[in-house]
Amino acid sequence: MELAIPQAVPQEPGKLQASGGPTLGLWFLLAEAVFVTEMVSVPLILLSWCVLGDGVQVDLMLLRWRLLVLLVGHYWVLTKRALEDDDAICDDSSDGSQVDYDGRHVAIVSEDGFYHSSNSMYKTPNSPPPDEQSPLLEGQPRSHYGSPKPHDRYHGAYIIFFSMGIGSLLPWNFFVTAKEYWMYKLQNCSAQGNSDIQNYFESYISIASTVPSVLCLIGNFLLVNRVSVRVRVLTSLVILLAVFVVITVLVKVDTSSWTFSFFVVTIICMVVLSGTATIFSSSIFGLTASFPMRNSQALLSGGAMGGTISAVASLVDLAISDDVTDCALAFFLTADIFIVICIVLYLMLPKLEYARYYMKPVKPSHVYSSGSFGEEEQPSGLLKTPSQASRTMDPSTPPIRFILKKTATLGFCVIYVFFISIIIFPSLSSNIESVNKSSGSLWTNKFFVPLTSFFLYNIADLCGRQIPAWIQIPGPKSKILPGLVLLRTFFVPLFIFCNYQPRLHLDKVFFNSDIYPSIFISLLGFSNGYLSTLALMYGPKIMPKELAEATGVLMSFYLCLGLALGSACSAFVVHLI
Repeated sequence: MELAIPQAVPQEPGKLQASGGPTLGLWFLLAEAVFVTEMVSVPLILLSWCVLGDGVQVDLMLLRWRLLVLLVGHYWVLTKRALEDDDAICDDSSDGSQVDYDGRHVAIVSEDGFYHSSNSMYKTPNSPPPDEQSPLLEGQPRSHYGSPKPHDRYHGAYIIFFSMGIGSLLPWNFFVTAKEYWMYKLQNCSAQGNSDIQNYFESYISIASTVPSVLCLIGNFLLVNRVSVRVRVLTSLVILLAVFVVITVLVKVDTSSWTFSFFVVTIICMVVLSGTATIFSSSIFGLTASFPMRNSQALLSGGAMGGTISAVASLVDLAISDDVTDCALAFFLTADIFIVICIVLYLMLPKLEYARYYMKPVKPSHVYSSGSFGEEEQPSGLLKTPSQASRTMDPSTPPIRFILKKTATLGFCVIYVFFISIIIFPSLSSNIESVNKSSGSLWTNKFFVPLTSFFLYNIADLCGRQIPAWIQIPGPKSKILPGLVLLRTFFVPLFIFCNYQPRLHLDKVFFNSDIYPSIFISLLGFSNGYLSTLALMYGPKIMPKELAEATGVLMSFYLCLGLALGSACSAFVVHLI
C-alpha cells in the first residue's frame, strides 16, 4: 500500500508549509502507534512538534492541541503504570520493611486514598488505602492497630477539628480587632499621668502575648508524656473561658476613674489568654498528629476561618456600628460562645468510633535515644537497649534532639513562612493607602485598608489552607518546598514600593495603583496558607506514631518562633521606609 503525498500548495494564513523531513502523517502515525503500545517517549513527541511533513499543509493550532493531548495521555499512562507498580510494592512491604525500587529508596504510605512519594501526594483512582498511620518517610518504625480502620462518618471528626481550629484563634483575633474599644477605654490615661499607655498599647500587647506563648510552648512540650492531652485541652479551655468572661463583663463597666488599673488587668488577661490559647492550640494540633493528615489540615483551616470571621466582623462594625462598646461586647460574646462550643465538641470527640481508633494510647515499640541521627546512619544508632536508654534520656521527656534533627527542614519552612508573613502583615500592609485617597470616597478611605489588607489576606490564607485537603505538592523531602518558601522573600520589596505612608527614607513608589497591593496581599495570604499547612502537616507524619504528638507540639513552637522573629524584624523594616 502506497501513501499518496500531496504536492506543495501555496501557504495560507494560519497554516504552515513544512519541508525537509518525514511526512507529518507518518510522524503522527508513529507517535500514536507507540503511544498505544506504551513505548512512546516525551522527546519523540516533542520532536514531532518540530519536524513536519514533506509538502503538508496543516493548521498550527490543531497540530499543537493534538500534540498536547498526546503529551497528557502519555503522562497519564506512565503515571498509571507507576501506581500499579507501587501498589504491588506496597503489598510486598506490608511488614514495614524498606523497599528499593529502581535503585531508589521509596516509602509508600496512604491516608484516605492518597499516593505519597518524596515529592508529592495525590489521589489515586482505584488504589486501596494501606495503613494510614505509617510514617511518611522511610526508615521509621510503623505503628499497627489490631482492628480495621473505621470511617469518619458524616465527616464528624473533620468538622470537630475545623471548629476547634476556629475556636483556637477567634478569641485572640477578636481581642486584637477591638482596637477602637481599647483606645476608648484608655482615653483617660493622659489625665492620670500615663500618656504612653495609649500610644504604645499595641507594643505592650505584643510583648504580653509573645513571651507567654514561647514559655507555654516549651512547658507543653515537656508535659506531653506527663499530663494527658485531655487534661491539657480542657484545663486551657476552661481558663480561656474564665478570662474572656472577665473581659466581657468589663466592657459595660465604667473604668474612667481607674484607667491604669484597667490597663493592668487587661495586660494580665492577655498574658493568661495567650498562654492558655497556646497550650490549647499546640495540644490539639499534637492530638491531630495521631489522625490522618486531613484532620491536621482541618484544624489549620479552622484557624484561618477564625481570622476571616474577625475580618468580616470588623467590616460590619465599620459599616453599621456607632458605639464601640456595643461592638466589643458582640466580639467578646461571640468568642465566649465559640470557647463553650470547643469544650462541648472536645467532649464529644471520644464518642466517635473513628476518633477512638486513633486516640488509643500507643506503647513505643522502640526506645529512641535523645541524640540526633541522620537517615544514612546505621539502625543501631537509632535503637538502644533499655539499660542504655535509661542512662541517656528521661522516658517522660520526648527525645528533643532526635525530633529536631528529623524536622529541621520542615521546621525551617514553617519559621520562614511566618517570618515573612508577619513582617508584611499587618505592619506594612495596613499602612498602604489608596493612591486616590484624596477623592474622599468611602472605598479609598474608610474601607480600603480593612478590605485590601485584612479581608483579602484572610480569605486567601483560608483558600491556601484548604487546598492541601486534596493536593499535597511538593512532598516532605522535596527541595522545591524550601525553595518556594525562600521565594516569598521577594514579597517584602514588593510591599515596600507600594503606596506605603508615611515615607521618610524611600520616596519612590513603583506600584502606583490600588490593584497592586490587592494582588500582592492575596498572593502573600495564599502562599502563607498553602506552604505552612504542608510543612505543619508533614512534620508529625515523618515520625513514628509514639512521637507524633510531641512532634506536633514542636511544629507549633516553630510557628510561634517564626511569628516572634517576624514581629521583631517588622519594626526594623518599617523604619527603613
